Amino acid sequence: MTTERPPVLSVRGLSVRFLLPGGRRVAAVTDAHFDVAPGECLALIGESGCGKSVLASALLGLLPANAQTAGHAHLGDLDLLTAGEHTLARTVRGRRIGLVPQSPAAHLTPVRTIRSQLEETVAQLTGVRGRTALRAAAEGAAERAGFPPGHLDRHPHELSGGLAQRAATALALVGDAPLLLADEPTTGLDRDLVDRTVDELRRHVDADGDRALLMITHDLAAAERIADRVAVMYAGRIVELTGASAFFGAPGPRHPYSRGLLEALPDRSFTPIPGLPPELGALPDGCAFAPRCGRATDTCTALPSFTGSVACHHPAPAPTPEDIRA
Repeated sequence: MTTERPPVLSVRGLSVRFLLPGGRRVAAVTDAHFDVAPGECLALIGESGCGKSVLASALLGLLPANAQTAGHAHLGDLDLLTAGEHTLARTVRGRRIGLVPQSPAAHLTPVRTIRSQLEETVAQLTGVRGRTALRAAAEGAAERAGFPPGHLDRHPHELSGGLAQRAATALALVGDAPLLLADEPTTGLDRDLVDRTVDELRRHVDADGDRALLMITHDLAAAERIADRVAVMYAGRIVELTGASAFFGAPGPRHPYSRGLLEALPDRSFTPIPGLPPELGALPDGCAFAPRCGRATDTCTALPSFTGSVACHHPAPAPTPEDIRA
């Protein structure tokens, strides 16, 4: 008898509120529920400002002091939301969660070369010792991320944005962490390097079948290339969570916002979603997407519950067994 393996990451009811002067609150993330299974890549997509990167920061304990969190985020038996800074710094960041940051320049030490930072990370996370062995391991990590060896002895300010991104990716891959959290990992890269980078992230996940990847991205082509499932976030809420093959193929996503994201792509209808997302400090009581939605009715003044794979009062029809087999 076989049993299903537990998820690498299990998030339940994760919410983040920022307290602002004058008693204002910004609902950056609201009631997020999802798992990331061993061997799985989950792509979290949505427009800028929807809360994706805040969710990532909450998982790593990197929120500012005015943030309040609720819910649970279990990495194995550890709840990341209640873990102390000592635990996160010594046993989680780099070791159990590898981070490809959205702003690599802020995560690279400006006064040290990329080589020295890679060698230090290798020594700390893998136990490799000896100058020759560290040098070889650092160069191997750079190669995995497509970072050219001729730039290893440069400082971060001497790198382009794309090179800095690849350096940060190399650092994230060193520890072979069970969970890789990639926040916009393809920023500043041309298409060939985008493909190479996401393929390397996929290889990291597939290496032993026990690792997982949570990729936050605007790049839907990159998500389609490597994701197993897709979570769509709008105004701080996950509004759809479904298989990548169904999302990008037939029958397509069910939420009107998800469909709008795909139709805005140049290789589809290249039609932008009308209007703008709401301010997270002034969200409506009902469906936050209703003012931009062509399917909205009076029902949408009530907040839709997450049913099946989607939170919407008027979703597209669920796939039939024939759709799934196709």
